[in-house]
This record gives sequence, structure tokens and C-alpha cells, in this order.
Amino acid sequence: MTDTSQPLDEYFEALRRLREGCPQNVARGTKISKDAVSLEAGRGKGSIKRSRAIFGDLIRAIDEAARSEQDTAVNQKAKLERSRSDAKDYRLRYEAALARELSLLKELYEVKKTLAKLTGEKVIPLRKSFTVKPE
Repeated sequence: MTDTSQPLDEYFEALRRLREGCPQNVARGTKISKDAVSLEAGRGKGSIKRSRAIFGDLIRAIDEAARSEQDTAVNQKAKLERSRSDAKDYRLRYEAALARELSLLKELYEVKKTLAKLTGEKVIPLRKSFTVKPE
């Protein structure tokens, strides 16, 4: 192994740890960037520079990882917003169903009350009994 590949291996290993979400030297949830990878690799901030040709592959890998991380975050935000919208819609539907039920119960009560007036009964039955009256 040459002297130039060992530091690169450390940087690529640091990038892998950041992608997997288990960094050792930076806080969990740190956005993937050149600075984050260099700090995770135990180097100084700004040690990865575009002007250094040796970092070309590493910078491309970091940029790709950052884009995929950003796409994932956007997808998660969209999914969260969709879930919140669905929850709000279901709550509105639930409240509308309760209002319909209450309206129907009130209407049923009014009809039973009217029926009781017309038939002369003083008690409004909650349940209809199934006794057959002889004619």
C-alpha cells in the first residue's frame, strides 16, 4: 500500500461511517460534506480540497453521497407531509361521520316523539318490543 492510498482509505472509511449513520468523531446526523468527512477521518476541517488531484474520486463520492442524502431527506419530508395531510383528512371525515350520526339520532328521537303523540303513548320506547297484539 502506498502512502497516498492510506489517507484516502481513511477518508473513504469515514464517508462509509457517515453514510451508515454511525460516525465516531462527528455528531450523528451530520450532513455529508467534505468538511464532515475530513473531521470524521480525524483530519482537519478543510483538508479535502478540489485543487488536489488525489481527492478527485473522493470528492465525487462525497458529492454523490450528499445528493442521495438530500434526496432521502426530501422524500422523507414529502412522506411526512402526505401523512399529515391524510391524518387531517381522516379527522375531518371522522367528525363529519359523527355529525351525521348525531343528526340521525336526533331525527329518530323527533320521529319517535311525534309517533308517541299520534298514538297517545306517554313513554317513548328505547327499543321496540316484539310482542304481538291480538287483533
